[in-house]
Amino acid sequence: MNLAQYFPVLLFILVGLGIGALCLGMGAFLGPNRPDPAKNSPYECGFEAFEDARMKFDVRYYLVAILFILFDLEIAFLFPWAVVLKDVGLQGFVAVVIFLTILVVGFVYEWKKGALDWE
Repeated sequence: MNLAQYFPVLLFILVGLGIGALCLGMGAFLGPNRPDPAKNSPYECGFEAFEDARMKFDVRYYLVAILFILFDLEIAFLFPWAVVLKDVGLQGFVAVVIFLTILVVGFVYEWKKGALDWE
């Protein structure tokens, strides 16, 4: 195997890293720097830490985050299917329709249970 075949991949990676570094550098030098206590406060779970670490807290933030990841990953499966739609034929189409039906049923179930409500 000739290593010259991998040159476009290497070039793509280097250009991507270069553009990313350029954007980060421009943001660091040209962006406003106005820190205040609200911006510098620690956050991880959607609310300010104000008591003992062993206190009870609401887990709705984590539930919504997990649901987002779940549905986001399921939607990500549609992209490869769309690329090979002509190759998979009717059997592949039916499989994805079943997959999407299960996805929609799960979404409606979560919606009816109130898991997506942020009160």
